[in-house]
Amino acid sequence: MTTVLIDYDSGNLHSAQKAFERMAHEVDAGDVIVTSDPDAVRRADRVVLPGDGAFPHCRDQLFGLSGMAEAVTEAVESRAVPFLGICVGMQMLASLGHEYEETPGFGWIPGEICRITPDDPTLPVPHMGWNDLVVDRKHPVLEGLENGDHAYFVHSWAMRVADPAHLVAHVDYGGAVTAVVGRDTIVGTQFHPEKSQATGLRLIANFLSWRP
Repeated sequence: MTTVLIDYDSGNLHSAQKAFERMAHEVDAGDVIVTSDPDAVRRADRVVLPGDGAFPHCRDQLFGLSGMAEAVTEAVESRAVPFLGICVGMQMLASLGHEYEETPGFGWIPGEICRITPDDPTLPVPHMGWNDLVVDRKHPVLEGLENGDHAYFVHSWAMRVADPAHLVAHVDYGGAVTAVVGRDTIVGTQFHPEKSQATGLRLIANFLSWRP
């Protein structure tokens, strides 16, 4: 089995690679590779789309890699491989982003990416640091995790899902902020599991063992 982390110049993938390699070894989930080769995505058994920075830039970078967007779409829509989007990689699952300019996403989790607007004006944006997860519904990638487990966030924009059934977990930051979404073989985390210590490592292990 091979898990592919897509490299499209969206940030440093070193910590994510190490976290996935560690947990793949622990749960006997095969190889983890970081690649910008669409053919590797087409062969992969699991696909991970990380992302750091602004939504439009990340989308442009991904779609600027010849054949990559098509390979990701084929993996999700035709082969139904387990897929994990992280941070902006999760945001690209949405229908539309509003950061700087209106930017279409893949539309696999219907909804929009909107700026965080806490009810408490003293709360800073970006939302940066540790926050407690609130689990909205059971999902295999959250097996063994529960309300109050900590995850690490760095973002100013968040997904508003069109269908509440796609909301898996949220956090409270002057109001509910989406933390995990999912449907079918697709899951996304707004937080960085590779930086979220025990919570993140458990989620990664669950994803690598997930057989939807």
